[in-house]
Amino acid sequence: MPEGAATALVSALESLARAQREASARIARDLDRPRAGLGVVRMLRSRGPAQLCEVADVLRVDASVASRQVSALVDAGFLRRTVDPSDRRARTLELTDAGHAFAAESDRYFDELVDEAFADWSAAGLADAITQIRNVAAALSTMTQEAPPR
Repeated sequence: MPEGAATALVSALESLARAQREASARIARDLDRPRAGLGVVRMLRSRGPAQLCEVADVLRVDASVASRQVSALVDAGFLRRTVDPSDRRARTLELTDAGHAFAAESDRYFDELVDEAFADWSAAGLADAITQIRNVAAALSTMTQEAPPR
């Protein structure tokens, strides 16, 4: 790896993470919804019902963080907890009708934001960026999941 490439990559990823958090915060503010709830709602909409541990794993947050986010969404009427039919001790989380509406509304806001932010990009350039971001995420995920703690 060229000298300084690791530092430059980490800096670029930090900038991307900040930009994503800011975009999510803007959308949550525009929707008058909690920012933390966006990820949970969008994840459940795309994957379907899941247990809390799955939500935490997919969003890569601690179970206590996921639990607080889920509880706020249940209290707000966006999610419901049901008894898991395959394991009566477990609870499954699923979107309510209001949760599906929240997910659809957030999709529209994300679409508008992305359309505006990338208006001057070519379709090929955007497709390239998507591929590269996915490749970076996959490479880092593989390393962090395989690496023993130091």
